[in-house]
Amino acid sequence: MKLLRVGDKGKEKPAILDKNNKIKDISSIIPDLNPNLLNFETISKIEKLDLNSLKEVSSSERIGPCVKNPGKFVAIGLNYSDHAEETGNPIPTEPIVFMKATSCINGPNDNIEIKPNSKKLDWEVELGIIIGKECKDIKESESDSHIFGYCLVNDISEREWQIEKLGQWVKGKSHDTYGPIGPYIVTKDEIKDINNLNLFLDVNEKRMQTGNTNKMIFNVYEIVSYLSKYMSLQPGDIITTGTPPGVGMGKKPQVFLKAGDSIKLSIDNLGEQNSKVILI
Repeated sequence: MKLLRVGDKGKEKPAILDKNNKIKDISSIIPDLNPNLLNFETISKIEKLDLNSLKEVSSSERIGPCVKNPGKFVAIGLNYSDHAEETGNPIPTEPIVFMKATSCINGPNDNIEIKPNSKKLDWEVELGIIIGKECKDIKESESDSHIFGYCLVNDISEREWQIEKLGQWVKGKSHDTYGPIGPYIVTKDEIKDINNLNLFLDVNEKRMQTGNTNKMIFNVYEIVSYLSKYMSLQPGDIITTGTPPGVGMGKKPQVFLKAGDSIKLSIDNLGEQNSKVILI
């Protein structure tokens, strides 16, 4: 199933996409897609619904972030061998972990803000994992049973703040609007092979990134198991898993986002994002 949240900012309601790509309101069944409800009991409850009986939502409604108030937004860096190569970094021997502030989460088609002092705003198409069951020190073979589903993520990054300022990467990853997620959560039963999905990202209709999750150094199940050894993961937590080559920082010469730029990105079966960069 494909679960999403629709409505104005702060007033989103949960919905589901039916087999005819019609958006159906499920707010009479669950109040929202939040950490309390992103679990397998909710999936079972929704599976029993007659979607034809549900109220249809206009396709013109804004699509909001597909998860409300996740506890954590965890990210993995340099997780594609060809991306590590383009940035001049060695292949990591274990996952590089950083955090994005949950306040950066944005709708899939919402504007991305650029500040006047931003010099190196960059894009990163990524596969996101949504946790559906608490994980603590689990084996790789147990990871799938803790995953609720997957979503599309754009790990927007201000490279000067990330790399040239003191401290950790989090500063360059966490400004408001730097975490577009969605348009929807796709439950794992709809994905044939999560470790073989095509990704792409365009800027101003020019292809910048092309990749496949089979190039990930650490696959989805390795990542979930690894993280669970260092922190517990709870339902609703988002893990974004790294980006393929083609980021602005890796171009020769480097290319960065500016006000007015448009960004389009997609992953097989996970939908599409379309956003615009605006000056604030």
